[in-house]
Amino acid sequence: MQSADDWVTRSLASVWHPCTQMQHHEIMPLVAISHGRGAWLYDHQGQRYLDAVSSWWVNLFGHANPRINQALKDQLDKLEHAMLAGFTHEPVVQLSERLAAKTNHALGHCFYASDGASAVEIALKMSFHYWRNSGRSEKQEFVCLQGSYHGETVGALGVTDVPVFTEAYGGMYRQAHVVMSPEARQAKSGESEVDVAARAILAMRTLLERRASQIAAVIVEPLVQCAVGMAMHDPVYLRSLRALCDEFDVHLIADEIAVGCGRTGTFFACEQAAIWPDFLCLSKGISGGYLPLSLVMTTDTIYQAFYHPEVARGFLHSHSYTGNPLACRAALATLQIFDDDDVIKRNQQRAEKLAQALQPIAAHPQVSHVRQRGMIAAFDVSPTIREGFARRFFTTALQKELLLRPIGTTVYWMPPFMLSDEEIALLGERTLEVLQLTTH
Repeated sequence: MQSADDWVTRSLASVWHPCTQMQHHEIMPLVAISHGRGAWLYDHQGQRYLDAVSSWWVNLFGHANPRINQALKDQLDKLEHAMLAGFTHEPVVQLSERLAAKTNHALGHCFYASDGASAVEIALKMSFHYWRNSGRSEKQEFVCLQGSYHGETVGALGVTDVPVFTEAYGGMYRQAHVVMSPEARQAKSGESEVDVAARAILAMRTLLERRASQIAAVIVEPLVQCAVGMAMHDPVYLRSLRALCDEFDVHLIADEIAVGCGRTGTFFACEQAAIWPDFLCLSKGISGGYLPLSLVMTTDTIYQAFYHPEVARGFLHSHSYTGNPLACRAALATLQIFDDDDVIKRNQQRAEKLAQALQPIAAHPQVSHVRQRGMIAAFDVSPTIREGFARRFFTTALQKELLLRPIGTTVYWMPPFMLSDEEIALLGERTLEVLQLTTH
């Protein structure tokens, strides 16, 4: 039997790990995970770690969830995969219908891929191609927000404004217009979240007044810009942005890859603003964290612009594993848990418990901007030693049985939707202990 050290050594020799400077693993060892159960991951020594970040924001109902497991076992004996060009199958039809119903059929057409960045690429291409099919091929530009992150494929990088991801590849893509973010941490003295949103909308209006005839779409992460440090904004921004896009005839793309599937307190974050975008991107939690799956939901107006005898007017985009039956079945099992367990309502209670667990942390002298939107909570830290804080916090947290991965000096919780009161209390207590050990 291989030891944990053996797996780590072999991994370092053969696996190029994502979003990682591999040299750092000379001093920060990899953790070889053996198995998971519920909210916990276990290494080969039996050490456990509370998965407070849902394994990169994907896991909704715990590891090795018996209901999702059973659904996959049942599907595996029926159909593992079939191409979706010229064929269809029950899981992808059922999933599309259930998701469309969740938007009251405002977004009634689903196009599938495998990962979030691919979904963003699809939405961008659909918007670009829609305007071409509509005789307005001059509309080729896109708009994103300051600090936005929408993925790391070439097209997605064009609407990403995080230098660590974009600087090395600047010559490979066309940069979108970058407009002020509505995030609340920018509030000036005496300003509210709504005031910041109003300033951001004014900045967007200024750009659209000048460039709307060339702009295809605006892309935003509704309510929470995750990768920039859980930057949160008021829903009023989305309502105003929807009205602005309508006024200037520009598409609105909602990137709900991280914030959808109940993370912000409603199934879709856009629901809190009582609006629907022209395109809505989903991934991460939609399969419960089990299998790669992403999709773009869009309107009948968009769909009809491609519905034509000419092949070139069709949306000629494909992925080999588009609409994979196993992934779709995992997603259907995930949606069933939402219904059976009244998850959105129960998460309101869990969110209150998370808020209570945050209170002692908020009192820490080096903590600021404590914030929460549904099941996403975050705070900023001003440590005495800033350099290497995220790695220091991460490794110290592991020693306290927590999987936490700060973004710079922002510590956040994005846990699965099945934490018990005891696990929430432990998360709060241990996070405070780690904070005290890493801020000196």
